[in-house]
Amino acid sequence: MTISEFFEVTGDNPAIVFAFFGFVIFSAILAGILGKGEGNESPWKYLYSALIYLVAIPGIFSVAFNIYLFLFERKSVLDTNIYTQILPILAMVATFFIIRANVSLDRIPGFGKLSGLLMMIFATMSFMWFLDKIRIFVFTFMPFQYLVIIFLVLFVVLYFGWRKIAKVEKA
Repeated sequence: MTISEFFEVTGDNPAIVFAFFGFVIFSAILAGILGKGEGNESPWKYLYSALIYLVAIPGIFSVAFNIYLFLFERKSVLDTNIYTQILPILAMVATFFIIRANVSLDRIPGFGKLSGLLMMIFATMSFMWFLDKIRIFVFTFMPFQYLVIIFLVLFVVLYFGWRKIAKVEKA
């Protein structure tokens, strides 16, 4: 199954997408009601962490995919698929707000790593966009699987480079 086929299946069956994100948002609301004031304690913070990752991974992928479509493929905003490109982002933001009402996101295990991941994806996409704009390397006409491989290689290089810089600054 290709990514395009996956998006076609989810676009044709929006009930599955609504059920998934609805379950996560409902679970966050229910956890906020049942664990009022105890959000930073052991069982609740791990539940919140799982809920955040359940919506953050599709949400971050959706943001990166939208950036790819609008910057590299130059797709029209009018061709945006609501179920696969907008709903994951809205569900991610809604879940973050619901969870933040009961507990500080800094106390959620792994949330700092998630924001670091988002920053690295943004840096990698920005670097690829810069290379595309100055015509050193053209990503527009490449097959998507090659673009993913190049993205992952650049992501790993930027990740280890960033860690080296951070270690030098701390020393």
